[in-house]
Amino acid sequence: MKIKIKTSKIGLEAELYNNITAKKISKLLPIKATAQIWGHEIYFEIPLHVKLDDSAKEVVELGDLGFWPSGDCFCIFFGKTPASKGNEIRPASAVNVFGKVKGDLEVLKAVEEGEEIRVEKSF
Repeated sequence: MKIKIKTSKIGLEAELYNNITAKKISKLLPIKATAQIWGHEIYFEIPLHVKLDDSAKEVVELGDLGFWPSGDCFCIFFGKTPASKGNEIRPASAVNVFGKVKGDLEVLKAVEEGEEIRVEKSF
């Protein structure tokens, strides 16, 4: 499934994987939330409670979408975080990887803390 991630400044498409976390998140769409920033990670709380699953990773790849069970947060990774070592992209703790952003990730640097972010199905 394809989704759109939007703020007043940016718009990106992403692909959801065919896994349990992605399916649960797709049922919540559309989502409106307040963006939080942690290094080059945007995250926001969503009304979902799932545990770590087979997709869980402690180090993710550029553009990965992750669900952080420790904070019930949807995460967008577009570079290093304060927890990163070297060139790795490391969440605060393991996340379920459920999708991938398509396009120019540099635009995510324009998103500001406290800005409204929307995630919706793309048709």
